[in-house]
Formats: sequence, structure tokens, C-alpha cells
Amino acid sequence: MDSSPMPTDHGALDCRLPARQTIPVVVASPHSGALYPAEFLAQAAVPLAALRRAEDAFVDQLFAAAPTLGMPFLAARFPRSYVDANREPYELDPAMFEGPLPRPLNHRTTRVAAGLGMIPRVAASGEAIYRGRVPADEIEQRLETCWRPYHVALSMLVEQTYSLFGAALLIDAHSMPSSASGIGSRERRVDIVLGDNHGESCAIALVECAERWLVAQGLRVQRNQPYAGGFTTQRYGRPSLGRHALQIEINRSLYMDEARHEELPALAGVEQLMTGLLGQIGENALEMLLPRPLAAE
Repeated sequence: MDSSPMPTDHGALDCRLPARQTIPVVVASPHSGALYPAEFLAQAAVPLAALRRAEDAFVDQLFAAAPTLGMPFLAARFPRSYVDANREPYELDPAMFEGPLPRPLNHRTTRVAAGLGMIPRVAASGEAIYRGRVPADEIEQRLETCWRPYHVALSMLVEQTYSLFGAALLIDAHSMPSSASGIGSRERRVDIVLGDNHGESCAIALVECAERWLVAQGLRVQRNQPYAGGFTTQRYGRPSLGRHALQIEINRSLYMDEARHEELPALAGVEQLMTGLLGQIGENALEMLLPRPLAAE
């Protein structure tokens, strides 16, 4: 089944639709974008290589089979270090900006404290991204050109899926650095982390289905540690309303050279695994996502 582009000319997004959607699943990658605006690079106090370490590199490639399986696929083309689509729109550090702010900012979050708001303050290495303060008018500019188009498209895909099937599952696809806290030593490496906001964003039967399949492929799987899900799973995961969201984090060392930012030959095998996982989820999604009718008395 061939995929077709979404009817949009928005350069911030890569949206691929199946010829016919047959599965109540939407796959999205908010952090695999690598188109760096020249004006952003001119503001940066760190080299491009440092900015790129925040990317979920190649994740869009790992899940590229989604449309051929009957699922819509959405990826951000803008980089995470420029705009993080997995944050609230005004989750920002006011000290970063110069000039009148567009509105009060939500700055009392652990993510902002760590420098990782909707416009990140620090690179993955912890270094300050910007040479000086960012003009405050860039907040709305980046929201309008990147954050809002991404979430408008994602919301539309989820709602269209719900209209077709009576339920919808969003797979929020990510990767994690092998050195991330909680992943452990090489001998005890965690390969995949499944995040469902500690049982709040997705039907537990589907999470268990995904975990069983991954473990059967020889992968080490962990739930919600160290990543339980961010803004996306919190916003789109409403199981009581028939809308589910599951975050999938893949250990980057499985498929890429993290230091050189290059894919390894093993990438093809990991892509095949993710295609298999999507197929397994697709086979079971309707049964596990739809509310069960009450038994007759």
C-alpha cells in the first residue's frame, strides 16, 4: 500500500498518509528533525554537532513503514534544540528572553529548571545554546511556524482515526542516549523504554502486548523509567475517551554511532524490529483499545 503526502505545503512537517487507513494507530516523531534555520545557528554559542546531540536521529527512518501498514506517520522537520514539540507551548524560562513577553510563562517545571523548555536553553551536553538573550518575539514566531503546525496536524490525525474506528492510539516515537540515567551498564543495558505515564495514557493490555513482543525478540524492556512520557502522552492519552498514547524510547547504541552521529549497519535490523512491533500492535489495537460492552444480565 503506497503512502501519499498530507495535503499541506508546510515545510516544518513530514506527514505521510496510507492510501487507506486500516489500523487505528498514528505514529509520530517530534524530535528527529534536522533542518536548522540559519538565523538560529547564528545565535548559537555551541557548534552544530552539539545541537545535533539532542536529536532523536534516524527515528523517522526506524518507523518509516507505518504508512505501508495502514497507519499515518508524522515527523517534525525542525530540530528539537530549536523548538521542542514535546513541551507545553509556553513552558519557558523567562530569563532567556529580551523584551516584552507575550504572556506569563510556565517556568516552574523540572524541565524548564533543567534548561529544556519549549525553546531549550541548553544543549544535550549542558552548555548554553545562545550567545545572549533571545528576542521575546521569537516565542510566538517559533510557535506559529513549528509547534502549532505540528500539533494541529497531530490532533487532526488522531481525531480522524478516532472517527474512523471509535478509538485511536498515538505511538510517540523517540530515542534515548545510551548514557541516560537509569539505563544501566552495557551488561544490563535497557534497549526499549515504554512510557504510558505510569498507566494513565494507554490501555494496559496494549502496553503489555508491546512489551511481550519486544522481549520475545530478545530486547530488554523497561516501563516508565527513566522516561514515562512528556507533554504529548499527557495531552493525547485519554483512555477513558478512547484516545491512547504510548511513548517508545529506543536506545541509540542499538543502531547508531552516538559520537559520530552516524547510522550503524544494525539500523536496518532495528527498523525491521519496529516494523514488526507496529504490525503486532496493529493486529491487536482494536480489540484492546475499544471499550468492552457490558455483559447482558
